[in-house]
Amino acid sequence: MIFPEYRPRRMRQNEIFRSLIRETTLSADHLIYPLFVQHGKNINDEISSMPGVFRISVDRLAAEAKECMELGVNNVILFGLPEKKDAVGSGAHAKDGIIQRAIRELKNKTPELNVITDVCLCEYTDHGHCGIIIDQQVDNDSTLEVLAKTALSHAEAGADMVAPSDMMDGRVAEIRGALDENNFHNIPIMSYAVKYASSFYGPFRDAADGAPQFGDRRGYQMDPANVREAFREADLDVEEGADILMVKPAVAYLDIIAKLREEYDLPIAAYHVSGEYAMIKAAAEKGWIDGDKVMYETLLSIRRAGADIILTYFAKEAARYLRKG
Repeated sequence: MIFPEYRPRRMRQNEIFRSLIRETTLSADHLIYPLFVQHGKNINDEISSMPGVFRISVDRLAAEAKECMELGVNNVILFGLPEKKDAVGSGAHAKDGIIQRAIRELKNKTPELNVITDVCLCEYTDHGHCGIIIDQQVDNDSTLEVLAKTALSHAEAGADMVAPSDMMDGRVAEIRGALDENNFHNIPIMSYAVKYASSFYGPFRDAADGAPQFGDRRGYQMDPANVREAFREADLDVEEGADILMVKPAVAYLDIIAKLREEYDLPIAAYHVSGEYAMIKAAAEKGWIDGDKVMYETLLSIRRAGADIILTYFAKEAARYLRKG
């Protein structure tokens, strides 16, 4: 039998060869770990729909941060559960709000940790929407001022980066302006630039107690059917001063990550969301899959599609798995 000149299996025959030509890598440096923070003391409550993920109180944050850093995960993003909610999400920018307290605690106890904050109102509004409600609709323009005020309060508390996730038009420019006017020129913005109205967010809404009390978020989050719109959204955020563009969710939108990677030279982030995480956990618990291997392959696929950064609830588990080689 005559074989072609090139035999691909030659470079697959052992791990040394495979490592030598491996095109995509995954390391703890690529990962951001989400943390859910709530009021109270000594709280470490597992979220039933997200096994292995916990709501924790501020006094437990330092221990959690140190564990992350020992594993090489040096980036976290904070989500807050306030004691009280109201119609305008005032707890989001309160000087002694849950996120502001969490930032100060982390920067005091673990100053080398990179602390990123989610900037949105859904966790702080009694109606569960991401903005100010006027006539039963989320009003874009009146929401911008509150978002900018929230991002500024995070920067003043010591946040290293802010990440607006609300999908209001013009919010990156509003936040960038507020930060710059108050001498926070060096605080980057990681924009949830392409955030779809996805069915994969269910467990997160359990974790953050942020489900809408009426209607849904399709009026401001993107239609899952759209591709070209993703470029329009990303273009706007680039023009307004975003430093990182995020796609959310990740696995169901690998094509979007790849297309944005080809078009933009800014860093691309992808959020491996709660539903994507929970499916792997559930299948692994049933014994249907090898959870660790599927986790690794999934995160690698997000990197292969073009993401520089992955926000994932698997961050600590992935870092442990990678250490095992």
